[in-house]
Amino acid sequence: MSIKKEDIARVKGMGFLLNRGTEKFSGRVVAPGSVFTAGQVKALAECAERFGNGTVAFTVRLCAEIVGIPYENIEPARAFLQQAGLEFGGTGAKVRPVVACKGTTCVYGNYDTQALARHLHEKYYLGWKGVSLPHKFKIAVGGCPNSCAKPSLNDFGIEGHRVPVYDSEKCRGCKVCSVQASCPVKAVSMENGKAKINTGACISCGVCVGKCPFGAVAPESETVYAIYVGGTWGKTTRNGTRLSRMVRADEIDALIEKTMLWFRENAYQKERLGKAIDRLGVDALEQALFGGDLLARKEEILAAPIRTAP
Repeated sequence: MSIKKEDIARVKGMGFLLNRGTEKFSGRVVAPGSVFTAGQVKALAECAERFGNGTVAFTVRLCAEIVGIPYENIEPARAFLQQAGLEFGGTGAKVRPVVACKGTTCVYGNYDTQALARHLHEKYYLGWKGVSLPHKFKIAVGGCPNSCAKPSLNDFGIEGHRVPVYDSEKCRGCKVCSVQASCPVKAVSMENGKAKINTGACISCGVCVGKCPFGAVAPESETVYAIYVGGTWGKTTRNGTRLSRMVRADEIDALIEKTMLWFRENAYQKERLGKAIDRLGVDALEQALFGGDLLARKEEILAAPIRTAP
């Protein structure tokens, strides 16, 4: 191979992955908030025709890869896409591109997932771009318990829920209860002419919210979030640990930042977050996330070297 190994490693850190059996690369382009504008899609197509082999492949994390880029075309391709507000990247032991489901427009979505993903993209994917971590750190934003974006299989997964607020006084005991009929997990029954919600069976998916024409289940039910930490998928699979309580929207930023700081301070180099949690215990992580002084020690933690395994 005429391209040096150190050059292959260097451009991999910029988002360019060697195509198997060739001396050409796929350049990974990150979609802010998992969404490309129409203009950006046009720019991707033109970039692929000018600098690649004319094809674009989308990854499972909703990035786009321009395929077949010769080594000498890497810098021209980067400059071209910068004009469209796009960047190659998404590789390395750092915060990876944020992935979101289509909860923004989905009938099951409990909140604007793409807006949250754009915010997290700006604050953490871009804001922590220069921060090295022990291993990759993946964030997924899911709109409901359907789990299309697989939040539980990411290092930090967010899943939107709407807990039904039920007012039995407004229930008229309809022969066909729309709340009962809409519940996908059969958590609603009729007792003594009134709907009854089994809170132990309810998964707070939000499907029943607003279904009662008389307002027995309030349409303004608050969106809360289940948080999963330490999930992985692939050769080693670990289902994310669900934190012990739901959180509000205004708690998410601090929890992500604390999780990454805890990860950086406690994990060994090349150790995923889930492995560190299993080694040190969920209780230790939760104590740090819902209390502790991680944010106050942020500069100290980021300045320290990443730990090596004994």
